[in-house]
Amino acid sequence: MVLVPKKVFFTKGVGSHRKELQSFEMALRDAGIEKQNLVQVSSIFPPGCKIVSKTQGQRSLLPGQITYYVLSKCSSNEPRRLIAASIGFAMPTDKKLYGYLSEHHAYGQTDTVAGDFAEDLAAAMLASTLGIELDEDLGWDEKKEIYHISNKIVRTTNITQSAIVKGYGNYSTVIAAAVFIF
Repeated sequence: MVLVPKKVFFTKGVGSHRKELQSFEMALRDAGIEKQNLVQVSSIFPPGCKIVSKTQGQRSLLPGQITYYVLSKCSSNEPRRLIAASIGFAMPTDKKLYGYLSEHHAYGQTDTVAGDFAEDLAAAMLASTLGIELDEDLGWDEKKEIYHISNKIVRTTNITQSAIVKGYGNYSTVIAAAVFIF
């Protein structure tokens, strides 16, 4: 049996509860994927896989369905702690080639900082497979320009969720996910 996803959608969520596991469940609910039996996979974006909206993707899922996803998750119960979870995405120009998804979770990073990091990570992984050499000391904007000039990477983006842990004794969990559909 060959399982290659035909579609993917991106989602994110945040949850809070006094128990860490339940804060994760609340984040899954916020993201709209709490009814699935989730199986975490690594970071390859399949050739020919189509990106669909969250609404369209959710309509394809059934309660209890085994669902593959790439997940970034961050939890904390430290009051006023900034937490972030991000999925970066990089797609090659040649649709017959695979792309990359990256997972990044961090403390003390805003949506923008965490999102840029995850996007850079996915693009760097793809660039290395495409033979694009980069100076690791370059900033994300400079790298992005090189990727586009090379004409080998057509698109990069990210989905990121951050939150500040509120109150004492409660956990907050943030998630970002790429959910595959067969």
